Order: sequence, then structure tokens, then C-alpha cells
Amino acid sequence: MAHILLVEDDPSIILNLTEFLQKEGFTITAVRGQTEALRLLEDPAFSPNLLLLDISLADGNGFSICAAVKSTSSLPVIFLTASGDEYSVVSGLDLGADDYISKPFRPRELVSRINSVLRRYGAGNFPLSCGSLTLNPSRGIVTKNGTEIALSALEYRLLLFFFQNRGIVLSRTRILEELWDLAGEFVNDNTLTVYIKRLREKIEDDPANPVYIRTLRGLGYKMEG
Repeated sequence: MAHILLVEDDPSIILNLTEFLQKEGFTITAVRGQTEALRLLEDPAFSPNLLLLDISLADGNGFSICAAVKSTSSLPVIFLTASGDEYSVVSGLDLGADDYISKPFRPRELVSRINSVLRRYGAGNFPLSCGSLTLNPSRGIVTKNGTEIALSALEYRLLLFFFQNRGIVLSRTRILEELWDLAGEFVNDNTLTVYIKRLREKIEDDPANPVYIRTLRGLGYKMEG
């Protein structure tokens, strides 16, 4: 089952949430502050599947942690926010958070949100490979010839979607629908072209002549099976 890093400054919430999520089969590591959370996340041996993040912390805040995480990886992030705090919700999503849930929340709803985000990232699956590319869903990283490639959250999800549909022709409409569902933000046809271009620049040896994500004129795109 997935490993969750819980960053929360309220000891009672840590205790109750840890106990409940462990009963649901999750592995939980809990810390109370920004410093300890960032120290753990910088440790290569520590590889959680999801970050459950409060905004107000014993030191620092959740926004700083989210920004640091999303600048270097595609680790899924769910914010725990104060009820009705619209500013916090918008700020968290702008930083790349995958979802949020307002306090007080129903534990079952939180588990549902966690599982939904993990499914998007394919967490728990074996690494996926294509040529010299490897995508590790459980760690949210992509490597080429063994060297990690820095992808934005949406670029990672786009590549994961191609990996999950290898050998299948994907129309632009289907990709747009998938990205809308996953990103929770507006992605139009022009934006998709930009993201495909950026992704190719990072994964292809020659972006002008792609071998991983091929364009099929009039049909869409395809990653070979």
C-alpha cells in the first residue's frame, strides 16, 4: 500500500489520522514542521507516494514545502485547508497541488481523495519502460539512460498517460479530456501543443524527429507499444 508523508502541526490530528490511515492499509510517516519535512524529502532513501500537507505548520508553511516538492519532482500533494479559506485553496492549486480537502473533513472522504490522486499517478505500479526512458509511478520520477529528467506535474501526467496507452492512437480530444480531469485546470488545444513540444524537448534525442511520441497526422499521437 502507498506510503504517505503527513505534515501537520496538530498532535491530535496526527494521532487520529495516522491511526485511521494505518487501519486503511497506508504506511504513514508524520512530521510537524517544514524543516523536518524538507529534510526527509531531500533524502534519496525516503520515497513516499503522496504528501498530505497542512498549510499552517510549527515552522514555515505548507506552501513553501509544496513549491519545493513540485520544483524537483511530481510527488502528489493534497492540502489540508481551513474550511472556507478560498485563498489557501487557490494558492495551493497554483503551486501544483493535486487536490485539497477542508477541515473538518470526513476520514472516508479523505481516503477517497487519496486513492483518486494515487490512481492518477499510477502509484504502486511497477516501473514502465520504453527504449531508454523509464517512468517510476511509485516515486513519480522519469529517467533517461539512468539520469532523472525534471518534468512539471502536467508534463509528468501527460507522459504517464502515453505510457498507460502505449500502442494506442490518442486523439487530441481524448488527451485534452484526460488532462482536464487530471489537472483540474483549463487546457486548450494550443496549450496541448505547447506541452507536447516541451515534453519532446526533454525526452527525445531529436525533438524534430521524435521516436517516443509520434504525431499521426489527422489522428493524434501515439507512443509505440
